Amino acid sequence: MIQDENFDVVIVGSGLGGASAAYRLSSQGLKVAVLERGAWPKRDEKDWRAEEILLRSRYFGPDQLGVRQYSAKKDTLTSFNQNVGGMSVFYGGAAFRLREPDFDRWALSYQDFSPYYDQAESLLEVHGRAHEDPTEPAREFDFPFPPIDLNPPAQRIFDAAKGLGLKPFQIPLAINFNNQSRDNLCIQCQTCDGYPCKIEAKSDATTIFKKSMKNLCPPKIFVGVTADRFIISKDRVESLALFDHQGRHFSIRAKAFVLAAGALGSPPILMRSELYDFPQYQFIGRYLMRHCNAVVSYVFPFRTNARGDFHKQVAISSLYNEWRAKNNLATGIIQDIYTPEKSVVSAFAPRGFKFLAGTFSQYIQNLLCVAEDESQFINRVELSDRVNAFGIRLPRIEHQYSKADLERLNFLIKHARMILRAAGGKIGKLMRIDSFSHAVGTLRMGQSEKDSVISSEGKFHGLKNLFVADGSFMPSSGGVNPSLSITAFALRTADKMIERRQEWGGKVES
Repeated sequence: MIQDENFDVVIVGSGLGGASAAYRLSSQGLKVAVLERGAWPKRDEKDWRAEEILLRSRYFGPDQLGVRQYSAKKDTLTSFNQNVGGMSVFYGGAAFRLREPDFDRWALSYQDFSPYYDQAESLLEVHGRAHEDPTEPAREFDFPFPPIDLNPPAQRIFDAAKGLGLKPFQIPLAINFNNQSRDNLCIQCQTCDGYPCKIEAKSDATTIFKKSMKNLCPPKIFVGVTADRFIISKDRVESLALFDHQGRHFSIRAKAFVLAAGALGSPPILMRSELYDFPQYQFIGRYLMRHCNAVVSYVFPFRTNARGDFHKQVAISSLYNEWRAKNNLATGIIQDIYTPEKSVVSAFAPRGFKFLAGTFSQYIQNLLCVAEDESQFINRVELSDRVNAFGIRLPRIEHQYSKADLERLNFLIKHARMILRAAGGKIGKLMRIDSFSHAVGTLRMGQSEKDSVISSEGKFHGLKNLFVADGSFMPSSGGVNPSLSITAFALRTADKMIERRQEWGGKVES
């Protein structure tokens, strides 16, 4: 039984943060447990079927979150995927570094963080080419592997952007195109974004766990258990209260705990822990960010991907710092994104565009616009009055974009339209994205409990043995996918735990 074992560290959550922390801690001989409420990805034929994943929501968990956004008067109940690997199982593999000015609002400098970007790129086996991105921050090493050549749809976008005076480059991708030492080479299909990779060519958190199995003391991963609350005694976490899917309640003790349930999942655990006496309680769940995103689609007078090639390959960052002088925020990035199958295009297309989108789906090409959104105190995750089947209070989300967020997005949309028209597109349509797949910021790091929840080393202010290693640490979102930053911060937090293990009672066996 899980509660009868003695662990040095218990990690709550199995996404990129939890997996990376487990990888590093277990490599030093620490006995690590990872807790996950979902099950392992199935990696079968259904995982590559659009209807199963994108329409029937194969991995949705039973608990629903209330979400209120835009001008809504009441919450909309929304489900989320629950599985080992978290959101990384469904991401598209983009592995960007934040730019140096993005760190101006952090308690860390880019120079502090850069070595961990190197390590994260190595762990995720990122394929890319250094010095092509015009806003790329300084780096000591090239990417671990080179990218593949551009396929025709990507080349079309590359040429159009270059013709407009922009500087397109190849997206750094955590997808195994070239590592011949592994059996699972990418077959260049179109089931990365939104899908589990059936052949595990995409480096997600589950592939990190597989690497961890070769460590000195491999972590143990427990599925089907949900964290309720921490039990606190003075300046330490004594235990973690849990329940399993049969509704049985129990607790687990450890020398240290790492919270890595994600920006939406970690704050409710701390709130249910009733940490009212801690000055930073007011910040728990606050400053939620998710980027301000939209997809610009154009219909072309020819089939845009006649061979069915993988083509999430091109990004444009030339506009990244255009708005920096106004409010020290990034404008963001534009990147190529695939067109889903006809049934999915029809289902998700805006009203009035469904028939046209489905009929002409093979003639559509898209660009994704990712704009930075402001870190606002009003945007939050909090506990609702709703409870799940086992009596655990469920969270709700409240989020509103600022006027400036939308202005930055519209600036990117304008340029995305220009690129698609230059590539040959004739009829355009816009689809805004409401997803929280890039959610960050709800347990922000900072100098002290006066302005933040955790330290720059990932430690919860005022508790010796509680750490955070997921995207909730980010005090700003930047204008790129947060996956690489989450991985890097988790590795850094784990290293700081190892360096200061005597403070929380841990030890490394020789």
